[in-house]
This record gives sequence, C-alpha cells and structure tokens, in this order.
Amino acid sequence: MIHTPETDKAFKKQIKESLEKDFMRKTLTNFSVAYRQSRANAFSGMDLEGMRGDIACMKDAGIPNLPELFDEFKKNAEAAGTIIHVARDGEEANRIIAQIAKENGVKSIVKSKSMTAEETFLNDHLEKDGYEVVETDLGEWIIQMRHEGPSHMVMPAIHLSRYQVGELFSDVTAKKQDPEDIEGLVKVARKELRPKFIGADMGVSGGNFAIADSGAIGLVTNEGNARLTTTLPKVHVALMGFDKLVPDVSAAMKILKILPRNATGQALTSYVTWIKGTNECAPGPEGRKVQHIIFLDNGRLELAKDPIFAEVLRCIRCGACANVCPIYRMVGGHTFGHVYIGAIGLILTTFFHGKDKARGIVKCCLNCQSCKGVCPSKIDLPYLIKNVYAQVQEEDGGKPLKTRLTSLLLKNRRLFHTTMKAAAKMQGPATDGPYVRHLPNFLMGDHNFRRLPAIADRSLRDDWKQVKPKVKNPKLKVALFGGCATDFIYPEQGKAFAKLCETFNIAVDYPMDQSCCGLPTMMMAQMDTAKDIAGQNVKAFSAGNYDYIVTLCASCGSHIKENFPKLLTKNGAVPKNVQAFSDKLIDFSSFMNDVVKVKGEDFMNLGRKVTYHYPCHLVRGLEVTEAPMALLEKAGVDYKESNECQVCCGFSGSFSVDFPMISKNMLAHKLDNAEATGATTLVTDCPGCVLQLRGGAEQRGMNLTVKHMAEVLLEEKK
Repeated sequence: MIHTPETDKAFKKQIKESLEKDFMRKTLTNFSVAYRQSRANAFSGMDLEGMRGDIACMKDAGIPNLPELFDEFKKNAEAAGTIIHVARDGEEANRIIAQIAKENGVKSIVKSKSMTAEETFLNDHLEKDGYEVVETDLGEWIIQMRHEGPSHMVMPAIHLSRYQVGELFSDVTAKKQDPEDIEGLVKVARKELRPKFIGADMGVSGGNFAIADSGAIGLVTNEGNARLTTTLPKVHVALMGFDKLVPDVSAAMKILKILPRNATGQALTSYVTWIKGTNECAPGPEGRKVQHIIFLDNGRLELAKDPIFAEVLRCIRCGACANVCPIYRMVGGHTFGHVYIGAIGLILTTFFHGKDKARGIVKCCLNCQSCKGVCPSKIDLPYLIKNVYAQVQEEDGGKPLKTRLTSLLLKNRRLFHTTMKAAAKMQGPATDGPYVRHLPNFLMGDHNFRRLPAIADRSLRDDWKQVKPKVKNPKLKVALFGGCATDFIYPEQGKAFAKLCETFNIAVDYPMDQSCCGLPTMMMAQMDTAKDIAGQNVKAFSAGNYDYIVTLCASCGSHIKENFPKLLTKNGAVPKNVQAFSDKLIDFSSFMNDVVKVKGEDFMNLGRKVTYHYPCHLVRGLEVTEAPMALLEKAGVDYKESNECQVCCGFSGSFSVDFPMISKNMLAHKLDNAEATGATTLVTDCPGCVLQLRGGAEQRGMNLTVKHMAEVLLEEKK
C-alpha cells in the first residue's frame, strides 16, 4: 500500500528527502524539457485548441448522463456475451474480481497497466487471497517487484535509473545484468514474463473507452502486453471507472487522436485494441472466453452531480499535468501524489481516497497553470485544487491562524492599507536600503535564498496626485489596477507606466477604493474572502467610463480575467458589470504593443543585453506571448533568450513561504539559465516575479539587474 504523509511536518520531511535525489530530479527535468518540444512537434499542423474544445464539450455532454450511457453499454455488452458488474468502491471491485477468479478455478493472474486497479489496490487484495499476480507492463512489473506505487500515470518507473533496474533484474534472474545494455534488460523482462502469459488463467486489464452504442471497450497501450493479457487467458476482466463511458466510437476517436500525443509527445501509441464480447477461446467453457467488465463508482457518480468538481471527470489519464509541473520535476510522483500523480491527483485523491490522504499535498500547488495549459480536456485544475483545499480545511474544523489573519486583513481594504503604511514606518531598524536586513530566526534557515524587499516609504496611491498623467484631449482613458506589490512595494513601476502614458497622450485614473486582487486568499482557499474582494474591486472601477483597465501584474490580470466571473456568478450567469470589468482588463505589454502600438522610432535603441522571464499568469493565464517580444524588439535591445523562459520562477506568493525548499531550487534553476545568456538585464511583466528574481540575484551577487517591462521601456524612451 502507498503511504502518503498526512501532516505538514511529515510532508515537508518527504519533500526534503526527495530534493536530495539528484538522479531523479535530473531525469524528470530532462524529460520535462524534451516533452514540451516533442508535444509541440506531435501536434504540429493540427488544430490543438479545437481538439481540446471538442473533448471538453463531448465529456461535458456525457457526464450528466453517465447512468444512461451505462445502461446502453450494459445492454449491448451483455448481448455480446459479456457479464457486467457495478462496484460501489474499491473494496467491492476487488471482491468481485476475487470471486470471478474463484468461480473459474484461477490460480495465476496477469495484469496489464491499469490506474483504476492501482486506485483499488487490487494486487494487494488478490495476493492476500492466495493468487499469483504479475504485472506485465515493463514499468509496472519493475515497481511491483520493488513494492512501490507508480511515480507517473503513464510512465510508472520514470524515477528509476538503469542501474537500479539492472540491480533488480540481477536479483530476479540470479545472474549479473549489465545496466548499460538496455536492450538486454528488456529481453530479461520478455523472457521472464512470457511463461506468465502462457500459464495464466485470468487476465485483468483496464480500459480507456467503454463505447455505449456497441458494448465494446478500447485499450491504448505502448506495449503488446495488454493484447496478450486480454487474449491468452481463458478469463478476461476489465476494470474501469464510469467516467470512461463515451456514446460512440466517434467520441473515442476524438480522445485517441490527442491522448498519446499529449501523454508522451509521440504521434501515435503502439497498440490500440478494441474488444467486444466473448470471442473463441479453446480453454474456456464451451470454447468461448469468459469476459467480465466491472464499472467502478468510488464517488464518480456523485462527482458527476457536483457543480464545481464534475469537470474532473473529463480527465483522460494522459498524465501531462505531471509532465509540465515544476513541483513534480523537483520532488517526483511518490512525494507529489497518492495513487494519481500531478495536478489531477491533488483533486482525485480527495474524492477517491479521502481528505486525510490529500491533506499534506493539496496546498503544494504553485498555481502556475502549466497543467491547465496542457490538459487535453481543458480542466481548470488550479481552480479545482484550491476548492479541494478549501474542503480539506473545512473538514479539519478550522483555518490556520496565518490564513485567518490574512483573510481578515485583505477583506478590509482600509485596515489593509493602514497596516501597510504603518509597517512602512516601523520597518526602519529591520531594513538595509531597499531590502529587509534580516528575518526572524525561525525563518532564516529556509528563506535565505533571496533578499526580500522592504515596503516602500510611500505607496503609489500616496503619490498618485503628483504622478498622474497631465494630458489634454487624451486619445484613451484608462484605469490602472495596481495590486499590492505595485502599490506598496514597487510604486516605481506604476510611476513608470504613468509617465509612459503621459508621453503617449493617455489619461490614467487610479481608483482609490481598489485593493488587493484577492489571489492570495484564493491560494489559501479562502473562497468567500476572494469573492468579497472581487466584488469590492469591481465596484471600485464601476464609476469610471474607461477604455481599458491596465495592470502591471500578470497574476492580478489572470485572476481577474479567469476567476472574478466564476467567483461572482449569480444564478448561473455572470453579472454585466463583472464581465465588463474582466473584458476591459489588459496586461501592460499587450496594452503598449497592441493598443498604443508603440513604434521602434519611439525608443533610443541603446542595445543593452536583455533576457526575459515570462510570468506564468501572463503566458498561460492571459495567453500572452508575442507582445513582450515585440516590445523588446521595438526598444532595440540585444535580446538573449533564456532556456525555459516560460517556466515558473518559484515565487507564487504564499507558496514560497510554505515551501521554501522547492521555491529555492526553482529560483536557482531560473537564475542559472538567465546567467548563461550573458544578459545584464532580466525583464519580466509581474512584480511578484521581480521580487523573486531580483531578491535571488542580489543574494547571489549577480551582475544582473531585474526590472519590470514598464521601467525598461521608460528608460529606453526618447
């Protein structure tokens, strides 16, 4: 059985141990980098967004009708000789399979890869009942012999080196195996497993599709073991969740077209197998195979009715959310998951295995939206993770003190702003110029990987009357959404924006009733507070007739665009003023490039060496990639692209406070890549990223200046 830490202390201890596994981290990093390019190549020339939309719509149409799809499937499958079962939970599914084995005189069982069987811990149950059970997928066979769970949904043994596998195979064969001979190791597996296939009485598989209008099932695998598992033994049992039901083969083909490409970046999987009914089988009764299909509920049918979480049943188990997750590549699947790995695992664990198994892992999310960006069925994974976290807190009977205080502070705009101003005046003895000199002793050990900024002596709102653009007959009237960091930590960024707007004859307002966007409270799963703050901000901007609402913070922008409409929906509809606020919101780079349409002749073209870091919420939340590059080109800088410039820097607000060990490693990777470019200036479009990157560069003593795009454009302006 898998043992997942259920307390913060135990979870952080496991994180620390995982970060010390250098080989695993290197392997997962190399795979993550290669995967992004392979995936792009695999989908080249295809309408990927259209395909993703089709799967999401198809799944959403089926989720409310799973009972009806099941009834149709059952009718057609039974007509073809298949026996259909329903299991309420994992224990019942295991008992049904054990009973089938008993009734058919089974002694040995071979299995093909099945995450649903992992979900029920089927092997443990069958082995306790005295059956010999052998996994036949190479990766699953390896981890079975090591008595481990999978570390990835598609590549279960990705965390292991060939030396570890060679040592394992040496033990299995009682003969020294050469770990450098990969082909030889594969032959060992083939030699050991072939007799198991031939001698097995029963084969157990999963299923990727259950096609309602025919009663057929479909299996997608990378190896031929699944076909041997389903054809050679006299008994075949398929275990799958209700969520695998699709109306017809056309729906299945939509998934099949995207599944292997999204899972591993390969154009097509090696084997696609379609099975219907009981075909001829000499050892079986009356010369026919015995076939059973078990549909596992385990909370799925209740999930299908949930107005928020039904979306998770769109999942097609491609595992891509782990492939691109910065946390997964740092700590691996045995730390970042229970049975199901990655972002989807943070959600499914709660519903399939209980909140106690999710308690430690569910708040370990950067909200970088990498998972959402690659999900083939467009599941809003970060949003659902925060809702799960809220449920976990509710079941635990109370919110952490830090969470309660933050929620109370941010919910009351006047209290928040008064507190920030008071802190600015009182921080003097603890500051060293623009930085905090030292942190409390209990924080120093984990947080000394970067220098933290002091609160500005005067906030942007304090100086707004003086810096507000003074223009006559403006060509545009916009409002600036400042956010906490621009207002209270880096007011110079807001002042740079105001100065630029003045030179381009743009009027700018700064509504004084605006406050924090509320993203920090959502990261802490305080949905009620996030909703209240969203309402306050919408009201603050409602009085002005603005052409655009510009933000210098990509995180604020993404949160407003994506989450304000969700948080403030009433009776199933988004209020007009909320939608208008969201629609008018635009990030700084897009505003300057696409709306103001600045030109190369507006800048001095100084040719400074510059590299760029894409904030997560800019490139994925707001889907902005071209505008920053266009601005840098117009500014005439000598641009040097950094490796993995779209990967998270590790800040993510409270995440870096809760999980400094992960944040530290992510920042180090980011700064290493920036340093390798030879650039002297690192530009970004988010004050949170500035905080992380500038603080890290300062702590390292790097010759690297970190600036917001607004500051760089102002410095380059003629």
